[in-house]
Amino acid sequence: MAETKRKKRQGFKLTVILVCFVILLALLGVVFVLGTEGTGALPELPTDPTDAPTAPPATAAGDIFDEEDPQNAFQQEAAQEEKQKINLWDMITDALSGDKVKETEDVTFGIDVAKYQGTIDWEQVAATGMDFAIVRLGYRGLVSGEIIEDTNARFNLQEAQKAGLKLGAYFFSTAITKEEAIEEANWVADFLAPYQITYPVAYNCEGFGDPDNRQYTLSKQERTDIALAFLKQIEKRGYEAMFYASKNEMTDDALWEVSRIEGDYKIWVAQYPEKPYPETEKSSYSGVHHMWQYTRNGSLPGIPVGVDVDIAYFGYDGTEEAQSEETLPTAAPDPEALMPFEETNEKVTAKSETNLRDIPSQDTDATVLYTLKNGEIATRIGISDSGWSKVEFHGKVYYAVTSYLTTDLDGSETPEPTEDDGIDTEFRTVNEQVTAKDWVNLRKLPSTTMAEATVIRQLKNGETALRTGISDNGWSRLEIDGHTLYCVSSYLIRADGSADDQDTHEPGIQTQFQEVNDRVTAKDVVNLRSLPSTTDPDCKVVAQLKKGEIITRTGINTDVGWSRVEWGGQTLYCITSYLEVVS
Repeated sequence: MAETKRKKRQGFKLTVILVCFVILLALLGVVFVLGTEGTGALPELPTDPTDAPTAPPATAAGDIFDEEDPQNAFQQEAAQEEKQKINLWDMITDALSGDKVKETEDVTFGIDVAKYQGTIDWEQVAATGMDFAIVRLGYRGLVSGEIIEDTNARFNLQEAQKAGLKLGAYFFSTAITKEEAIEEANWVADFLAPYQITYPVAYNCEGFGDPDNRQYTLSKQERTDIALAFLKQIEKRGYEAMFYASKNEMTDDALWEVSRIEGDYKIWVAQYPEKPYPETEKSSYSGVHHMWQYTRNGSLPGIPVGVDVDIAYFGYDGTEEAQSEETLPTAAPDPEALMPFEETNEKVTAKSETNLRDIPSQDTDATVLYTLKNGEIATRIGISDSGWSKVEFHGKVYYAVTSYLTTDLDGSETPEPTEDDGIDTEFRTVNEQVTAKDWVNLRKLPSTTMAEATVIRQLKNGETALRTGISDNGWSRLEIDGHTLYCVSSYLIRADGSADDQDTHEPGIQTQFQEVNDRVTAKDVVNLRSLPSTTDPDCKVVAQLKKGEIITRTGINTDVGWSRVEWGGQTLYCITSYLEVVS
């Protein structure tokens, strides 16, 4: 099935060659008759191209010449015959070589990413042996219907290509007509033209079961027609097309008429077994599929959060050339990709003094551009739950730690930052030597989103540290090199190789939540759990929240990155960074 389209194109090439060969024979016959008429012999054509008669210059309309001039007519016939020989030879060469890049039967591995993976270090990803990256280019708005570019798409394409990964792409569609789907496909093809796209370009459509989704009223047949319109247009624009959906949506044509798609296009199935690949060797989806997304929570060096990991049952023996030779400006990553800011407009100053940075980070990737002192006034234009503020100062945009800013501009109250470390997490006391399963970041605070939770160092497998505490929300407290640091428990193992017995703790939720009341949805999809933990054996995944499905959030803990939500009459928990607020 995977080679269907390629075989059709090769068959078409052979047909064209046969037709051209027949035409060439006919032309040679005409030349023979004209050449021997009146002279009894065929004019001898030059074998050295430099001896060939010179054809008149071509005009804007093509190779037009004066038909009344016999000499011009002869020169035109000779030139046209030589041109046809060259064209025929080019076509034969192309046919024999086929596509420049051949599809293989190799099994290859890759990831699919969007802005929600933050700023990716693609060199580190490439070093893991990944073969390809499928990059989200953009989406059509759920309500507005506008096509919106993924803010990290250009950076991801640029850096993944530079690191040597083969590229594919996908677009998140909410098209409600075939015309909109074709518009999306053309937007995608134009976007991709300057990049080397070897892997397929996928159509992704989810969340249509939500009443607020603009696709809600579409029938299964209509949705499939729209998907096919996108896939066909992508192929017309010179890229291989692929259809993405979950196992449940495709099984027995449940929500898509996959039987109409799978004969002509590759199928990419999303299905997440309890034990991902390689423990589970293949997807349980019984339908035709060429790629399997087997986890949403893969952990790779260079990616700060979980990532989708894929296995493809095909590969390529080379890398496709870009369709366009356009030189693009260097793309920078979106510093706010994992950190949504709520718009504000207020004057602030430093409580004492605070650094203004180019990105919202205190790690080595951030640069201090200015130090704001008390009395210097900036405009705060955004504030994030992660502890960062976005400010405008002297016409430029910077980022500062919120706790070091104040709206008290007259200096009547300028308290210094408190010594409180802001740690709400409660730890059960333990005393044991641990090491990393592979490697793990050790942080100043038990958080991946809090501005102050900077990475102090990394612990690698074989290095040991003293674990003095374990929390119910997935963090460990370590003593190493005279410092108290924190890391995610699931990346640790006991140094003596014995199994963890973290199920001996007192039951109950110890995470403290700040009360909120807002409506949220998933950025893409997120697990809703019985406890705010990914490692507690008592924690169960109760449901999944998909983009477009709206629930109420009643609590948030910015320290450890968990949200408390109400779903179906139950109180559940999910990772905050996978949510977005619905206005």
